[in-house]
Amino acid sequence: MDGDEGGQSGSQSGGHGAGDERGAIASGDTPASAPSSPSSSPAGAREPLPRRASTLSRQSLALYTALIVYGSWYPFSGWRSLGLSPFAYLGDPWPRYWTVFDIVTNVLGYMPFGALVVLAAWPRWRGWLAVLLAAIAGTLLSGIMEAVQTWLPTRVASNLDLASNALGALLGALVAAPATGALLERGFLRRLRFRWFERDAAVLMVLAGLWPFATMYPTPRLFGLGEWARALWQRLDGSMQDAVLAWTPAAWHLRSLPDMLAARLPDSGWEAIVTTLNLFGAAAFATLPMRSRAPRARLVIALIAVTLVVKVGATFLQSQSGLIFDWATPGALAGLVWGTLLAFLALRLPHAVRAAAATLALAVALVFVNVLPVNPYFDVVLADWRQGRYLHFNGLARWLAWTWPWAALAWTAFSLERAWLVRRAAKRARHDR
Repeated sequence: MDGDEGGQSGSQSGGHGAGDERGAIASGDTPASAPSSPSSSPAGAREPLPRRASTLSRQSLALYTALIVYGSWYPFSGWRSLGLSPFAYLGDPWPRYWTVFDIVTNVLGYMPFGALVVLAAWPRWRGWLAVLLAAIAGTLLSGIMEAVQTWLPTRVASNLDLASNALGALLGALVAAPATGALLERGFLRRLRFRWFERDAAVLMVLAGLWPFATMYPTPRLFGLGEWARALWQRLDGSMQDAVLAWTPAAWHLRSLPDMLAARLPDSGWEAIVTTLNLFGAAAFATLPMRSRAPRARLVIALIAVTLVVKVGATFLQSQSGLIFDWATPGALAGLVWGTLLAFLALRLPHAVRAAAATLALAVALVFVNVLPVNPYFDVVLADWRQGRYLHFNGLARWLAWTWPWAALAWTAFSLERAWLVRRAAKRARHDR
């Protein structure tokens, strides 16, 4: 299920040519390499291929663990000691007030963790040993999260949360254990993964998979992610902002730039542009690890559909008014249409051009997102979210919305630089001959 296993799947998927610059950016257009011949015994029977750990599973486990830590300890402020042992909650009576929704949420939140532990532990730990390891790891992680919450004023350590989280990790492990071979060894899902996606695209696939969840948090304009720069700027006081602006050329008119930009189009027009750029950029970005034989159009449609379902589901859970489609403004709908059409057209572009187009679209969208004034009606939408009830959920969703475009741009910049270095090295090698 990751690049380290590429040698096991040579007969099922294409490989990178030597020195191919497109391989440096997880190209889907590289020609297939010759199938590798498995070693055979004297009797002619094939020997089993060596089993290797899945780098993608371990990267995903590390990322999901970080998300659990962030969601459990958010907002990381107001720490204080009540003179209690951090593990005193283990001996407390069962909580008197609880809801089925809270228990189900805790169980579902740790199910992916348990599944990822099983996948990450393979092949050293398999079967019931992997399930046991996942259950213990989930219990220990949840126990530590609850213990540290003893010092957070906005959180309450709960033995019920610990029990439901441990149950979630166990259930996730039980679901994943029977499918581990199909995912990581020689099963259909593994063959499909290498048939559709490049071997060295684990990080890119994780980033693309996070995009639907990054869109959950309300933004002034649909898919207007990456407001991290605006948030940092607003944290500066007036004197610091003036000092920064004093270093910029007066001809740039940075003080009046937001209002000048907003006056050129109505807000619905800007929302259509921001939505189009972000949707196109994310969809084109998600196609970068796909091979030419992959059903790219159907995968793009699936990505957009999952994104909209996640957006509707998050709005349903968080909105007090129940207006789950309040984000579907005329500008947003126009941006959905144009962004989808451009994403389909981009499928015909060469891989390097598609990567450059995705980078440019995300970069321009970041400028608009952080420079354009915020619609005053957005405060009403933001206030409609249950800020207190799902505080950890809101913090995690906001963090993803802030950082996803920056992470995607960092990846594309690094990959394009690698491709350029590979191309330059190839030219030097030809010149030396």
